[in-house]
Amino acid sequence: MKKTVVIGASPETSRYSNLAIHMLNNAGFEFVPVGIKKGEILGKSILDLREKPVIENVHTVTVYLNPKNQKEWYNYILSLVPKRLIFNPGTENPELGDLAEKKGIEVEYACNLVLIQTGQF
Repeated sequence: MKKTVVIGASPETSRYSNLAIHMLNNAGFEFVPVGIKKGEILGKSILDLREKPVIENVHTVTVYLNPKNQKEWYNYILSLVPKRLIFNPGTENPELGDLAEKKGIEVEYACNLVLIQTGQF
């Protein structure tokens, strides 16, 4: 199963990270919401990004943070050792992408919503 860590998860239903989590869940993917905002999504508490929670067996990290807000989390994101890192529209970050690729992590600049809907996730 492709355990997916959603960085920038929000309990606000109008946010794309929230919609992506619902779509991941509906498609049968395991998800771990991680963000700054407290709350729950589909009964799972959002883990506090500032605490850099340890998460094992990560397949995918999908990013919903503006590039200017990503730099302080580079080491944390890379420490999750995902097989794949997805930058959603508006989160594109070639610097972090290059660091990930140097560690053997596949990098995609794509929209989770489209990937899930088209069976490419």
